[in-house]
Amino acid sequence: MKLREIAHSRTGDKGNISNISLIVYDMKDYEKIKENVTVEKVKAWFKDIVDGEVVRYELPNIGALNFVMDGALGGGVTRSLALDKHGKSLSSALLNMEI
Repeated sequence: MKLREIAHSRTGDKGNISNISLIVYDMKDYEKIKENVTVEKVKAWFKDIVDGEVVRYELPNIGALNFVMDGALGGGVTRSLALDKHGKSLSSALLNMEI
C-alpha cells in the first residue's frame, strides 16, 4: 500500500533543510506508519537529493511523524537551481512510498 492511502503530508523549508510531516487520516494507522516509515527508509527514498542527516520526530497525540532532512534543497532557496526550490513536492514524493 502507498502511504497516500492512509496519510497526508505537508512540507516546509528553512535554508537547506526540508521538513516533511506525515499525518494519518485514522489514528488506527499511526502504529503502522511508525513501524514502517523509518529514518533509514526516508533517507533511502530521498537518497538522490538529501546529502545530510534525517531526523524523525514522533507526535503520537496527533498521529503524525515529522522528518527533518538536512542538505535536502540543493543549498537552499537562494542557491538552488532546482525548479522546486522550496521542496514543496517532497511531501507528494513521500506519499508514493510503499509500506
